[in-house]
Amino acid sequence: MSLSSYQIKYKRPTVDAFIALRASIGWGKTDKNLAKVSLANSLFHVTVYRENEQEQLNELIGMGRVVGDGAMYFYLQDVVVAPDCQGQGIGELVMKELEIYLANTASKGATIGLLSAKGKENFYRRFGYLTRPNDSLGNGMCKFVR
Repeated sequence: MSLSSYQIKYKRPTVDAFIALRASIGWGKTDKNLAKVSLANSLFHVTVYRENEQEQLNELIGMGRVVGDGAMYFYLQDVVVAPDCQGQGIGELVMKELEIYLANTASKGATIGLLSAKGKENFYRRFGYLTRPNDSLGNGMCKFVR
């Protein structure tokens, strides 16, 4: 399928579509209220929809979003492409749109971070992201609330 059969939007997805897309790549079940608040508090969304035969844009097949304080710290979250649509340039398209937003929003001195899924680090390196640890930066870390 070519990129011409997809449409990009700059708005948050529905909560149900977001939950379904995350589940499709193995990220488990997401609490509906948690997803609703998280999406509403994001700074920027890129969503990609597949056109069906009736030209309706109702199937979310890719997305990415920016979260953070909107000044010093920005984080890329949920850069996701449905399994049956991977390898078609959709992830790169999402990243390019996120990078345009960040280029127009993040000022000199800001930090842009992300947590890469294991094995996806090379994808993000193409956009200038550094792997940690390196000579100047220690390991990235996170904590999950259970």
